Amino acid sequence: MSALRQVRGWLSAKRRFQFCLTLVMVTGLTAACGALLMLPNSVLPTLRAVVPGADTLVASDPQVPGVKRIMDSYGSVIAAPVTTGSGKVAVVLGHPAHSGDMDVLSGELAAATAAVSSLWGSDWSQAPVVVVASSPAEFAALTHAVGDVPASVAASTVSDVFRPGTAPTGQRVVFGPEAAARLGADGLRSVLRHELTHVATRAVTIDGSPLWMLEGFAEYSAHRGMHTPVAEIAPTLTARARSGNIPADLPSDAIFAPTSADAAVAYEQAWSACAFIADQYGEPQLLSLYRQLASGPKDHAAVAAIVQGTLATAYPDFLARWHSWITTRTTEGA
Repeated sequence: MSALRQVRGWLSAKRRFQFCLTLVMVTGLTAACGALLMLPNSVLPTLRAVVPGADTLVASDPQVPGVKRIMDSYGSVIAAPVTTGSGKVAVVLGHPAHSGDMDVLSGELAAATAAVSSLWGSDWSQAPVVVVASSPAEFAALTHAVGDVPASVAASTVSDVFRPGTAPTGQRVVFGPEAAARLGADGLRSVLRHELTHVATRAVTIDGSPLWMLEGFAEYSAHRGMHTPVAEIAPTLTARARSGNIPADLPSDAIFAPTSADAAVAYEQAWSACAFIADQYGEPQLLSLYRQLASGPKDHAAVAAIVQGTLATAYPDFLARWHSWITTRTTEGA
Protein backbone atom coordinates (compact mmCIF):
# COMPACT_ATOMS: atom_id res chain seq x y z
CA MET A 1 0.00 0.00 0.00
CA SER A 2 2.83 2.37 0.80
CA ALA A 3 4.20 1.79 -2.71
CA LEU A 4 0.79 2.59 -4.22
CA ARG A 5 0.56 5.76 -2.15
CA GLN A 6 4.03 6.78 -3.41
CA VAL A 7 2.97 6.27 -7.04
CA ARG A 8 -0.22 8.27 -6.49
CA GLY A 9 1.81 11.00 -4.85
CA TRP A 10 4.27 11.07 -7.71
CA LEU A 11 1.46 11.28 -10.30
CA SER A 12 -0.24 14.01 -8.31
CA ALA A 13 3.01 15.97 -8.13
CA LYS A 14 3.56 15.48 -11.86
CA ARG A 15 0.08 16.81 -12.64
CA ARG A 16 0.74 19.80 -10.44
CA PHE A 17 4.02 20.39 -12.29
CA GLN A 18 2.32 20.10 -15.68
CA PHE A 19 -0.39 22.49 -14.58
CA CYS A 20 2.18 25.00 -13.39
CA LEU A 21 4.21 24.64 -16.57
CA THR A 22 1.09 25.18 -18.69
CA LEU A 23 0.14 28.21 -16.64
CA VAL A 24 3.60 29.70 -17.09
CA MET A 25 3.52 29.09 -20.86
CA VAL A 26 0.05 30.62 -21.29
CA THR A 27 1.03 33.64 -19.21
CA GLY A 28 4.21 34.11 -21.23
CA LEU A 29 2.44 33.84 -24.58
CA THR A 30 -0.25 36.29 -23.48
CA ALA A 31 2.39 38.79 -22.45
CA ALA A 32 4.25 38.35 -25.75
CA CYS A 33 1.08 38.87 -27.80
CA GLY A 34 0.25 41.96 -25.80
CA ALA A 35 3.72 43.34 -26.42
CA LEU A 36 3.38 42.74 -30.16
CA LEU A 37 0.07 44.59 -30.23
CA MET A 38 1.75 47.59 -28.61
CA LEU A 39 4.60 47.73 -31.14
CA PRO A 40 4.49 50.54 -33.75
CA ASN A 41 3.64 49.46 -37.30
CA SER A 42 7.06 50.54 -38.55
CA VAL A 43 8.81 47.68 -36.77
CA LEU A 44 6.36 44.96 -37.77
CA PRO A 45 7.00 42.88 -40.89
CA THR A 46 4.92 43.55 -44.00
CA LEU A 47 2.37 40.80 -44.53
CA ARG A 48 1.42 40.05 -48.12
CA ALA A 49 -1.98 38.62 -48.89
CA VAL A 50 -1.97 35.39 -50.83
CA VAL A 51 -4.21 35.71 -53.87
CA PRO A 52 -5.61 32.39 -55.10
CA GLY A 53 -3.95 31.51 -58.40
CA ALA A 54 -1.36 34.32 -58.17
CA ASP A 55 1.48 31.80 -58.18
CA THR A 56 0.23 30.44 -61.51
CA LEU A 57 0.12 33.79 -63.34
CA VAL A 58 2.40 33.83 -66.38
CA ALA A 59 3.57 37.09 -67.94
CA SER A 60 1.98 37.66 -71.35
CA ASP A 61 5.22 38.87 -72.98
CA PRO A 62 7.35 36.01 -74.38
CA GLN A 63 10.59 37.91 -73.79
CA VAL A 64 10.47 37.31 -70.01
CA PRO A 65 12.50 34.04 -69.94
CA GLY A 66 15.26 35.70 -71.97
CA VAL A 67 15.32 38.74 -69.68
CA LYS A 68 15.58 36.46 -66.67
CA ARG A 69 18.57 34.70 -68.24
CA ILE A 70 20.37 38.05 -68.55
CA MET A 71 19.52 38.90 -64.95
CA ASP A 72 20.64 35.52 -63.58
CA SER A 73 24.24 36.65 -64.04
CA TYR A 74 23.66 39.38 -61.46
CA GLY A 75 21.95 37.34 -58.73
CA SER A 76 18.75 35.50 -57.97
CA VAL A 77 15.72 36.87 -59.78
CA ILE A 78 12.27 37.40 -58.30
CA ALA A 79 9.13 38.17 -60.29
CA ALA A 80 5.91 39.98 -59.37
CA PRO A 81 3.17 39.28 -61.95
CA VAL A 82 0.40 41.89 -62.19
CA THR A 83 -2.93 41.53 -63.98
CA THR A 84 -3.68 44.62 -66.07
CA GLY A 85 -7.11 43.73 -67.41
CA SER A 86 -8.43 41.99 -70.53
CA GLY A 87 -6.58 38.82 -69.55
CA LYS A 88 -3.17 40.51 -69.77
CA VAL A 89 -0.43 39.82 -67.22
CA ALA A 90 2.41 42.30 -66.76
CA VAL A 91 5.45 41.59 -64.62
CA VAL A 92 8.03 43.37 -62.49
CA LEU A 93 11.42 41.65 -62.35
CA GLY A 94 14.25 42.35 -59.94
CA HIS A 95 16.51 41.01 -57.23
CA PRO A 96 15.78 40.53 -53.50
CA ALA A 97 17.79 43.62 -52.51
CA HIS A 98 15.36 45.78 -54.53
CA SER A 99 12.13 44.14 -53.38
CA GLY A 100 10.93 47.44 -51.90
CA ASP A 101 11.24 49.20 -55.27
CA MET A 102 9.48 46.26 -56.88
CA ASP A 103 6.60 46.57 -54.40
CA VAL A 104 6.07 50.22 -55.37
CA LEU A 105 6.21 49.50 -59.09
CA SER A 106 4.03 46.38 -59.00
CA GLY A 107 1.49 48.21 -56.86
CA GLU A 108 1.28 51.01 -59.43
CA LEU A 109 1.60 49.00 -62.65
CA ALA A 110 -2.09 48.22 -63.27
CA ALA A 111 -3.17 51.81 -62.61
CA ALA A 112 -0.33 53.21 -64.73
CA THR A 113 -1.23 50.91 -67.63
CA ALA A 114 -4.87 52.00 -67.43
CA ALA A 115 -3.87 55.67 -67.25
CA VAL A 116 -1.73 55.44 -70.38
CA SER A 117 -4.48 53.56 -72.22
CA SER A 118 -7.05 56.19 -71.25
CA LEU A 119 -4.95 58.78 -73.10
CA TRP A 120 -3.43 56.83 -75.99
CA GLY A 121 -5.99 54.06 -76.44
CA SER A 122 -5.77 50.29 -76.09
CA ASP A 123 -3.79 49.63 -79.26
CA TRP A 124 -0.65 48.44 -77.48
CA SER A 125 0.40 45.36 -75.50
CA GLN A 126 -0.94 46.56 -72.10
CA ALA A 127 1.21 43.81 -70.51
CA PRO A 128 4.44 45.70 -69.82
CA VAL A 129 7.68 44.16 -68.61
CA VAL A 130 9.35 46.31 -65.93
CA VAL A 131 12.82 45.52 -64.59
CA VAL A 132 14.79 46.92 -61.66
CA ALA A 133 18.52 46.57 -62.35
CA SER A 134 20.90 45.87 -59.48
CA SER A 135 23.93 47.66 -60.91
CA PRO A 136 25.02 49.95 -63.77
CA ALA A 137 26.44 46.90 -65.55
CA GLU A 138 23.11 45.09 -65.41
CA PHE A 139 21.28 48.24 -66.50
CA ALA A 140 23.57 48.47 -69.53
CA ALA A 141 23.09 44.77 -70.35
CA LEU A 142 19.30 45.08 -70.18
CA THR A 143 19.15 48.26 -72.29
CA HIS A 144 21.80 47.29 -74.86
CA ALA A 145 23.76 50.38 -73.81
CA VAL A 146 27.35 50.79 -74.96
CA GLY A 147 29.72 52.46 -72.52
CA ASP A 148 28.89 54.12 -69.21
CA VAL A 149 25.29 55.06 -68.50
CA PRO A 150 24.99 58.49 -66.79
CA ALA A 151 23.78 58.26 -63.20
CA SER A 152 21.12 60.86 -64.04
CA VAL A 153 19.27 58.28 -66.17
CA ALA A 154 16.61 56.86 -63.84
CA ALA A 155 14.97 54.56 -66.39
CA SER A 156 15.02 53.65 -70.04
CA THR A 157 12.69 51.90 -72.45
CA VAL A 158 14.06 49.58 -75.11
CA SER A 159 12.66 47.30 -77.80
CA ASP A 160 13.87 44.96 -80.48
CA VAL A 161 14.60 46.42 -83.90
CA PHE A 162 11.33 46.55 -85.80
CA ARG A 163 9.91 47.72 -89.09
CA PRO A 164 7.52 50.71 -88.89
CA GLY A 165 3.96 49.54 -89.22
CA THR A 166 4.58 46.29 -87.35
CA ALA A 167 4.06 45.56 -83.66
CA PRO A 168 7.23 46.16 -81.62
CA THR A 169 8.65 43.21 -79.64
CA GLY A 170 11.04 42.96 -76.75
CA GLN A 171 9.81 46.17 -75.14
CA ARG A 172 10.72 46.65 -71.51
CA VAL A 173 11.16 49.46 -69.00
CA VAL A 174 14.41 49.23 -67.06
CA PHE A 175 14.96 51.20 -63.85
CA GLY A 176 18.45 51.99 -62.64
CA PRO A 177 19.68 50.68 -59.27
CA GLU A 178 19.54 54.13 -57.64
CA ALA A 179 16.28 55.31 -59.18
CA ALA A 180 14.15 54.77 -56.08
CA ALA A 181 16.69 56.40 -53.77
CA ARG A 182 16.81 59.50 -55.98
CA LEU A 183 13.16 59.73 -56.95
CA GLY A 184 11.19 58.37 -54.01
CA ALA A 185 7.93 56.48 -54.38
CA ASP A 186 6.05 59.35 -56.09
CA GLY A 187 8.90 59.86 -58.52
CA LEU A 188 8.95 56.17 -59.39
CA ARG A 189 5.24 56.29 -60.17
CA SER A 190 5.52 59.26 -62.54
CA VAL A 191 8.61 57.86 -64.29
CA LEU A 192 6.78 54.54 -64.72
CA ARG A 193 3.90 56.29 -66.49
CA HIS A 194 6.34 58.29 -68.60
CA GLU A 195 8.16 55.15 -69.76
CA LEU A 196 4.95 53.18 -70.33
CA THR A 197 3.84 55.98 -72.64
CA HIS A 198 6.95 55.36 -74.74
CA VAL A 199 6.01 51.65 -74.81
CA ALA A 200 2.45 52.45 -75.91
CA THR A 201 3.48 54.91 -78.64
CA ARG A 202 6.47 52.98 -79.98
CA ALA A 203 4.63 51.42 -82.92
CA VAL A 204 4.00 54.86 -84.48
CA THR A 205 7.24 56.52 -83.36
CA ILE A 206 10.20 56.74 -85.72
CA ASP A 207 13.65 57.36 -84.27
CA GLY A 208 14.87 60.89 -84.89
CA SER A 209 11.46 62.52 -84.50
CA PRO A 210 11.43 65.85 -82.60
CA LEU A 211 12.22 65.08 -78.98
CA TRP A 212 10.16 67.93 -77.58
CA MET A 213 7.06 66.07 -78.73
CA LEU A 214 8.21 62.53 -77.86
CA GLU A 215 9.41 63.44 -74.37
CA GLY A 216 6.89 66.19 -73.75
CA PHE A 217 3.99 63.87 -74.55
CA ALA A 218 5.40 61.20 -72.21
CA GLU A 219 5.78 63.81 -69.46
CA TYR A 220 2.25 65.06 -70.05
CA SER A 221 0.99 61.48 -69.76
CA ALA A 222 3.03 60.94 -66.58
CA HIS A 223 1.39 63.85 -64.75
CA ARG A 224 -2.03 63.82 -66.39
CA GLY A 225 -4.86 63.80 -63.87
CA MET A 226 -2.49 63.94 -60.88
CA HIS A 227 -3.29 67.59 -60.00
CA THR A 228 0.38 68.23 -59.27
CA PRO A 229 1.29 71.94 -59.09
CA VAL A 230 3.24 73.29 -62.06
CA ALA A 231 5.99 74.43 -59.70
CA GLU A 232 6.56 70.77 -58.75
CA ILE A 233 6.39 69.37 -62.27
CA ALA A 234 8.59 72.11 -63.74
CA PRO A 235 10.55 73.83 -60.97
CA THR A 236 13.34 75.21 -63.17
CA LEU A 237 10.94 76.48 -65.82
CA THR A 238 8.85 78.08 -63.06
CA ALA A 239 11.82 79.82 -61.48
CA ARG A 240 13.01 81.14 -64.82
CA ALA A 241 9.54 82.28 -65.87
CA ARG A 242 9.08 84.19 -62.62
CA SER A 243 12.29 86.06 -63.36
CA GLY A 244 11.07 86.88 -66.87
CA ASN A 245 13.12 84.22 -68.67
CA ILE A 246 10.60 82.54 -70.99
CA PRO A 247 11.88 80.04 -73.61
CA ALA A 248 12.00 81.71 -77.02
CA ASP A 249 11.18 78.53 -78.92
CA LEU A 250 10.51 74.82 -78.42
CA PRO A 251 13.57 72.98 -77.07
CA SER A 252 15.96 71.50 -79.64
CA ASP A 253 16.95 67.84 -79.60
CA ALA A 254 20.52 68.62 -78.50
CA ILE A 255 19.59 69.87 -75.04
CA PHE A 256 17.75 66.62 -74.18
CA ALA A 257 21.07 64.74 -74.04
CA PRO A 258 21.78 63.36 -70.53
CA THR A 259 25.09 65.20 -70.53
CA SER A 260 23.44 68.54 -71.31
CA ALA A 261 23.37 71.09 -68.51
CA ASP A 262 19.84 72.05 -69.57
CA ALA A 263 18.42 68.53 -69.96
CA ALA A 264 16.09 68.89 -66.98
CA VAL A 265 14.59 72.16 -68.18
CA ALA A 266 14.26 70.75 -71.71
CA TYR A 267 11.90 68.07 -70.36
CA GLU A 268 10.02 70.72 -68.39
CA GLN A 269 9.63 72.96 -71.44
CA ALA A 270 8.49 69.99 -73.53
CA TRP A 271 5.94 69.03 -70.87
CA SER A 272 4.63 72.60 -70.76
CA ALA A 273 4.22 72.70 -74.55
CA CYS A 274 2.17 69.49 -74.57
CA ALA A 275 0.17 70.49 -71.48
CA PHE A 276 -0.57 73.84 -73.16
CA ILE A 277 -1.74 72.13 -76.36
CA ALA A 278 -4.00 69.72 -74.44
CA ASP A 279 -5.41 72.57 -72.36
CA GLN A 280 -5.99 75.06 -75.17
CA TYR A 281 -6.69 72.81 -78.17
CA GLY A 282 -7.81 69.52 -76.57
CA GLU A 283 -6.22 66.11 -76.14
CA PRO A 284 -7.42 64.79 -79.54
CA GLN A 285 -5.40 67.55 -81.22
CA LEU A 286 -2.38 66.71 -79.06
CA LEU A 287 -2.60 63.05 -80.12
CA SER A 288 -2.98 64.03 -83.76
CA LEU A 289 0.05 66.30 -83.51
CA TYR A 290 2.07 63.51 -81.88
CA ARG A 291 1.30 61.05 -84.67
CA GLN A 292 2.34 63.57 -87.33
CA LEU A 293 5.50 64.76 -85.62
CA ALA A 294 6.59 61.25 -84.55
CA SER A 295 6.75 60.05 -88.14
CA GLY A 296 10.48 60.77 -88.52
CA PRO A 297 13.14 63.51 -88.44
CA LYS A 298 11.91 67.03 -89.23
CA ASP A 299 13.57 70.38 -89.49
CA HIS A 300 12.24 73.52 -87.85
CA ALA A 301 10.25 74.59 -90.91
CA ALA A 302 8.52 71.19 -91.12
CA VAL A 303 7.63 71.29 -87.42
CA ALA A 304 6.21 74.81 -87.78
CA ALA A 305 4.12 73.75 -90.78
CA ILE A 306 2.69 70.68 -88.99
CA VAL A 307 1.88 72.70 -85.87
CA GLN A 308 0.14 75.35 -87.96
CA GLY A 309 -1.78 72.81 -90.04
CA THR A 310 -2.91 70.71 -87.06
CA LEU A 311 -3.79 73.50 -84.64
CA ALA A 312 -4.95 76.05 -87.21
CA THR A 313 -2.64 78.58 -85.60
CA ALA A 314 0.31 80.35 -87.21
CA TYR A 315 3.53 79.20 -85.58
CA PRO A 316 4.48 82.66 -84.17
CA ASP A 317 1.01 82.93 -82.66
CA PHE A 318 1.34 79.42 -81.24
CA LEU A 319 4.59 80.43 -79.52
CA ALA A 320 3.05 83.64 -78.18
CA ARG A 321 0.09 81.76 -76.71
CA TRP A 322 2.43 79.15 -75.20
CA HIS A 323 4.54 81.90 -73.60
CA SER A 324 1.41 83.49 -72.12
CA TRP A 325 0.27 80.10 -70.79
CA ILE A 326 3.63 79.53 -69.09
CA THR A 327 3.53 82.99 -67.50
CA THR A 328 0.00 82.47 -66.19
CA ARG A 329 0.61 78.95 -64.85
CA THR A 330 3.90 79.78 -63.14
CA THR A 331 2.73 82.93 -61.37
CA GLU A 332 2.99 82.53 -57.60
CA GLY A 333 -0.34 81.45 -56.15
CA ALA A 334 -1.63 80.21 -59.50
